[in-house]
Amino acid sequence: MQTSSRTKIAVLYPAFLGGGAEAVGLWILEALKDQYEVTLFTVAGVDFDRLNAMYGTHLSDETIKTESLFSGKRAAFVNSCIANNWHIRMVLFHTLIRRLKAQRHDFATCVSAYNAVDFGDKGINYIHWINVLDSSKFYNLLSDTKPERVKNYCNLANSKMVAERIEGAYKTTPDVLYPPVVIDVQDVPWDEKEYAFICSGRLTLPKEPHKVIEILGRVRDRGHKIKLHMTAGGGGVYAWKYRNRIREMVAERSDWITLHENLSYADYTDVLSKCQFGIHYKTEPFGISIAEMIKAGAVPFVRSFGGQVEIVGEDNKELFFYDPDEAVEKICFVLENEPLQVQMREAMVAQKTLFSTERFMNEFQQVVAEHLDPSLSSKDSEESAEASPASEPSVPVGV
Repeated sequence: MQTSSRTKIAVLYPAFLGGGAEAVGLWILEALKDQYEVTLFTVAGVDFDRLNAMYGTHLSDETIKTESLFSGKRAAFVNSCIANNWHIRMVLFHTLIRRLKAQRHDFATCVSAYNAVDFGDKGINYIHWINVLDSSKFYNLLSDTKPERVKNYCNLANSKMVAERIEGAYKTTPDVLYPPVVIDVQDVPWDEKEYAFICSGRLTLPKEPHKVIEILGRVRDRGHKIKLHMTAGGGGVYAWKYRNRIREMVAERSDWITLHENLSYADYTDVLSKCQFGIHYKTEPFGISIAEMIKAGAVPFVRSFGGQVEIVGEDNKELFFYDPDEAVEKICFVLENEPLQVQMREAMVAQKTLFSTERFMNEFQQVVAEHLDPSLSSKDSEESAEASPASEPSVPVGV
């Protein structure tokens, strides 16, 4: 029985270790905290003050209850184990899911901000990628997880590309709700920005920052004296060999490449705000760093397949490349065409609106309200249709 006047909701986010999914988890809490009594289920204790400073939220122990497996001094050690050992991560994450399911009936519904979860009952999943928590039959036994039950929940995807993968993996069609882009950038006029590219992300082989260095080196060989700023965190203890390789490549090109490691939030936004262009080589389910580039006023070049295409805008094909050879040609063409640069800058302004925190919260609140009371969905749709002019069709979630 609920003792609070507000509806109780459980939110699952196993570990706060950085990244775009973390921002989504925190802004889900922000969206729910005023309307519902929210309990966060996480493996280790949470420092809301630190997270608020990083992501612009206003969360506290007074507004969010926390249910964790570990707290105090053990939290940092546990998070380190989670970051660097997949087996430990799976054991702890599924142990957390089992604990939540044991308390499931204390809540009106459960929300996973960290991919698909089989709650055993009513729930909402925000899915960044498929089979993250349910890929192992062995660990699934720990939490009584059955991937085939995911289709029974209210599922959201962070991009159209991920939505297609969800259809294949879970046999269900999710709505698309783009993540919020949380970055307080400076409004630097284009002419005052540096003739430089920004490349941000972990220094790990899957991100392939070495390809970025090689591509822009070839662009420079074509006479374009651009510079490159690389902003990066580490990537765990297993990435040291590749990280050293990148450092060596940067040292050999120190006249035009600057590597910024482990920047503070303020310093990162300062570097980002001052670059005219961006580049990202890896294909992404979404690609939060690319959305940050756009929000900062940079024009980004990205691969021609993956979730990042939606961020840049599918019509802006001048900014897409399939491989390094095409990247060099596309970049040189834009650098040599000032009217096209203006056109692309204007196009990026339009893309910014897709990723605001306000839009994310409003749409997520609507999803939760309709999930708890399905009658609201048809009623709101009818009211919206009556209020909207015929020439202005309503916008579906995430589009």
